[in-house]
Amino acid sequence: MPPEVVYPPRCMSHTAPATNCYAKENAQLRAAFHWPSPTRTSAWDITRMNADKTFTILDKEQLIPGQTSKLVVSAPQIALKAKPGNFVILRIAEKGERIPLTIADTDPEAGTITMVYLVMGKSTAMLDELDKGDEILDLCGPLGKPTHISTEAGTVVCVGGGTGVAAMHHIAKGHHRAGNKVVAVIGARSKDLLLFERELGQFCDKVLIATNDGSAGVQGFVTGVLQDYLENESDIGEVVAVGPVPMMAAVAETTRPFEVKTTVSLNSIMLDGIGMCGACRVTVAGDTRFACVDGPEFDGHEVDFTELSNRLAAFKTMEQAAHDHYCKCKCDD
Repeated sequence: MPPEVVYPPRCMSHTAPATNCYAKENAQLRAAFHWPSPTRTSAWDITRMNADKTFTILDKEQLIPGQTSKLVVSAPQIALKAKPGNFVILRIAEKGERIPLTIADTDPEAGTITMVYLVMGKSTAMLDELDKGDEILDLCGPLGKPTHISTEAGTVVCVGGGTGVAAMHHIAKGHHRAGNKVVAVIGARSKDLLLFERELGQFCDKVLIATNDGSAGVQGFVTGVLQDYLENESDIGEVVAVGPVPMMAAVAETTRPFEVKTTVSLNSIMLDGIGMCGACRVTVAGDTRFACVDGPEFDGHEVDFTELSNRLAAFKTMEQAAHDHYCKCKCDD
């Protein structure tokens, strides 16, 4: 078998063989279109780890009813290898869409990974119908480059908004385990929509909260809380932001005058997760990068957030239409 295979067999069919011819064709395509070649865990390694495995949902919790849920899934090999910043791509049905989700937590001993998702389109609506004991058809990972965690970062401020707080949780825990001081700044529209406040409080040195309506913490946005912290504290080695694009862009602008290293984790449109489709491309420091293999984390001061926002908005209308049509068909049944 070749050392690298682009698509895990389940992405094409459950029995599709990998051939040297296909690997050669893949190399030619990469050279022709200047696509990056994976240097981390190869797709063949991922296929070998995950082939013929069942991914059973061991626990499901509705964090925000009808909007956001948390899944704990049995995936021993992924749990063993996944690091903060990694993500997975899952598929619910044979002809279903591939959904990228950042890993919110892992338990290598129990062989589980935790994922949090927001119901936005048809595929996430279908995912939300699954319950404890159900199986996910495909789960490919860990993908992407893990978070760079230094043991000498000093104080790391982790900023999260929306479902991004879940992904930020795994990163914050990684910095804590490395011995860094971790300050979490989380935000939501109201107290009822805050995620992972309790989980972050278990290991973070401080958890600062901002809500739009002032029902918890400071009234306002996470950037206001971050600004105050930057003005009054020293020895801040890094700021990490995960959440909606406008929030990450605002965080990057807030930290720029302080010249603090700022890392953002991008949740781009993604199909294969290994740099072939090009859907996840983003401009960083004037160059094209692929979030799935070069990221998902980049220097926030170098990301073209305007271009990224426009790309993410391209399919919003169709995504909403597919969701509404699917839900209507369910009601008609």
